[in-house]
Amino acid sequence: MCRHLAWLGEPVTLADLLLAPPYSLERQAWAPRRQRYGTVNADGFGVGWWPADAMDGEPARYRRDVPIWSDASFHSLARVTRARAVLAAVRSATPGLPFGEAAVAPMGAGPWLFSHNGALPGWPESAAALAATLAPVELLRLESRTDSALLWALTRQRLDKGMPLPEALATVVELAAAACGGRLNLLASDGRAVAATTWGDSLSYQVRGSGVLVASEPTDDDSGCVDVPDRVVLTADPTGVTLDTLTGRTSPS
Repeated sequence: MCRHLAWLGEPVTLADLLLAPPYSLERQAWAPRRQRYGTVNADGFGVGWWPADAMDGEPARYRRDVPIWSDASFHSLARVTRARAVLAAVRSATPGLPFGEAAVAPMGAGPWLFSHNGALPGWPESAAALAATLAPVELLRLESRTDSALLWALTRQRLDKGMPLPEALATVVELAAAACGGRLNLLASDGRAVAATTWGDSLSYQVRGSGVLVASEPTDDDSGCVDVPDRVVLTADPTGVTLDTLTGRTSPS
């Protein structure tokens, strides 16, 4: 129901990463090539980035509830903003879920950014057991009353306990799949590493000379782009990309 991507590597401008490629994230908002559910992603967009010259680990965020192609201010900003790590998404809202900037990825806290491409069928009743595993104050802190916000809260709960990012995503996917089924392509980063899951939708990665791009679908037709199989957790950092089978990789907790 969305398209998202993450970059980790040498600093690039947001425009070069998100707007300039022939099948850029901007183009995927109105003409995705591999989207299995929905046809356009015009219900908002968001970008989080770690500036090239920033010394701390907390990213900046820019989110809007309008189509990415309609925001002239972002185009101007993207042209002059350089980042060493980026996580961005364009949204196709699931029918019945709220609109607004708070519902748009990336969601975040501290050094973390998070995006969900997919949907939990039967929301919200199907997710009641998942929500019950969170403390009341964590439910009250949800950025929006959406399945993505709940999945982010569950992920953050595990990160706050010190669980490694790939394991946190994998555990949340397995719990949500058991409770609700649905599509659960998650993407998260702390600016030093990227982790992503495939559960019901497309994902690819491309190792470039200066870094790695992880995306719902390729932004160009470079032969070096690798499609990620379904039900996999991907981990990418400056040392390379690792793929592990998702089902059974962790014990839900």
